Amino acid sequence: MYKILTLNNIAVEGLRRLPRERYEAASEIAHPDAIIVRSYKMHDMEIPDTVAAIGRAGAGTNNIPVERMSERGVPVFNAPGANANAVKELAIAGLLLAARNLCAAENYVKGLDESGDALNKAVEAGKKQFVGFELPGRTLGVIGLGAIGVEVANAALNLGMNVVGFDPQITVRRAWQLSSGVEQAETLDQLFQHADAISCHVPLIDATRGLVNKDRLALLNDGATLVNFARGGVVDDEAAVAALDSGKLQAYVTDFPTRALIEHPKAITLPHLGASTAEAEQNCAVMVADNLRDYLEHGNIRYSVNFPECRLPRAEGHRVTIANANVPNMVGQISTRLADAGLNIEDLLNKSIGELAYTIVDVNGPISAELEASLRGIDGVLRVRNLGAAA
Repeated sequence: MYKILTLNNIAVEGLRRLPRERYEAASEIAHPDAIIVRSYKMHDMEIPDTVAAIGRAGAGTNNIPVERMSERGVPVFNAPGANANAVKELAIAGLLLAARNLCAAENYVKGLDESGDALNKAVEAGKKQFVGFELPGRTLGVIGLGAIGVEVANAALNLGMNVVGFDPQITVRRAWQLSSGVEQAETLDQLFQHADAISCHVPLIDATRGLVNKDRLALLNDGATLVNFARGGVVDDEAAVAALDSGKLQAYVTDFPTRALIEHPKAITLPHLGASTAEAEQNCAVMVADNLRDYLEHGNIRYSVNFPECRLPRAEGHRVTIANANVPNMVGQISTRLADAGLNIEDLLNKSIGELAYTIVDVNGPISAELEASLRGIDGVLRVRNLGAAA
């Protein structure tokens, strides 16, 4: 029986992917084998040594101590793309809100005290101050062409916008999904120089913190729109406020309010609604539950933010998995200890990413407790899991 600790309310559709006869999932559980989390901040949490994996029912993993888990040999899974449609719709909505001054216009109408003919006159008199513009023919710069960025780029193109994208690490899979009408910028500065609007879709890491800054905002066409449903730190908010004041930006739409932005008349601030749809929550929960189950039962890794993708079909034999530092001769040492125990390797897969590596080995007999201890004793091994015979 696998025990799963849930740190937030997880969509029922996801939990249903974990068969009750093999899994116990609860918000209070001792010695869990894995954790499923959404927004709960885990950095100050004491995470039991029994935890073999953590699944984030969403894309970002800033709330999880990924580095600490890597040192333990614990993969952290996420659900990239599961909320892509939800965020895409909100990004496009943000462009439309800004283009037609809808939030300011609604606030104006809400503040009217008149009724009848007087109300009609006040409505007609006020509409002149909310004249907007249309999106076709304008240029949108999309920063980051992952699952969400690709959908935003394609949707904007379908609205008649010119679209320029920037992502030096775009995957082959995403490139196939991207419309041929989306132009490629060679540099971020080039993207900003051509844009009437910018939409951000990158994770918050050291390399992306303050990516949208004073110098890049100055490159935009005057009266541009900035949309950020990625992470708050990707945009230098102080620079964004200054750009709003100067008219370089006509609107900033963001999911990450600050006091200065809330109080600015040209900023549209939302309460982190990016993935807040029932469909997105369901998709994320299903995706992360499926990948956690595949890891716990078969040792396969897919969509981990810290360990390489590593999937080996399972037929017969007994399986052991080893998470280790990415150092020379690790596979050789593992193979030698298996051979010394009289076991023949039937199949093996080894993958690495950065400083970490992961090995799946199927052998022709059971893994003894002594052999497990021997494998754990190899210098650089972080975690060994004995998964036993194939079902």
